[in-house]
Amino acid sequence: MLANFLNKSKPINFIGLMIFFAVCFLTLNFIAFFNNQLNVNDLLQKIVVLLVFISIFFIYNFITSKNNLTYDNSFGFYFFTLLMGCFSSIADYRTLFFTIIYLLFLRKIYSLQSSKKVLKKLFDAGFWLGILCVFEPKFILFFLLIYLSAYWHQKITIHTFSVPIIGFLTPLFCYFSYLFWYGNQEVLTSMFIKGFSFKMSFFTDEKERIFMMSLLFITFFAAFLKSRKALLINNTFKRSWSLLLINFLVVLGLFFFENDSKNTETLFLVFPISLILANGIELVKKRIVINIFLYLFLIGCIAYLTFL
Repeated sequence: MLANFLNKSKPINFIGLMIFFAVCFLTLNFIAFFNNQLNVNDLLQKIVVLLVFISIFFIYNFITSKNNLTYDNSFGFYFFTLLMGCFSSIADYRTLFFTIIYLLFLRKIYSLQSSKKVLKKLFDAGFWLGILCVFEPKFILFFLLIYLSAYWHQKITIHTFSVPIIGFLTPLFCYFSYLFWYGNQEVLTSMFIKGFSFKMSFFTDEKERIFMMSLLFITFFAAFLKSRKALLINNTFKRSWSLLLINFLVVLGLFFFENDSKNTETLFLVFPISLILANGIELVKKRIVINIFLYLFLIGCIAYLTFL
């Protein structure tokens, strides 16, 4: 039963889910290859994409286990694996690169619950965010996560306030210097005056609309159930849970205000959604109910991929 398999966070769970993802990913692409939908070069590129996915899984597992964002189980990684599989069709090198930088950024802000090397973590968080903003300035909204994490886990001082800004400006300064050297400094200024448009372009297809609305509904429901318990106790997890909820809302806002459908924000949503669902399902006491939900989630993801 899935609940028994995922109930403990063991290396075999991580390896098993990663192999499951790899087998499904390769099977779908080999089917496309034999149907002449992919050529040899495309297939080789898909294998490289798979390797990048595996690195993303390692970073995700490190963040969740190191910062105790769930109990000692593999529910979060289960949801993360399935959702990344669902959205793997929109994953190109650009979106996967952004996802890795995004996870490295999150690794720093969630690790602020520890008092070790606080200023270094804040600088690194600002630095990774700066790299994201070089390509997509709208991600500057993630600055909210840096200062909320510093405020909840540490305290706001002149150093904790200024160090993330210095880290943020470092890649921007390097990039601007590169553009200035080649006389293309207008490229940087034009990036920061791009407008935002509100359009739910992801929901134009009925199947996608049903899947995303169902996913967001159960996520909000799980967040509500967990918050009723988590926010009553003043401990480290309460602050991490609050940060996770803000993380989800910020990315959700970017998801709705994105300029292109099926963009990077879709993959960014997978991190907070998987952890919120994992924390929600931990509240269920009856093992049969957990198994039903896990299997239904699996069937829903397979149905989504089948009719993609």
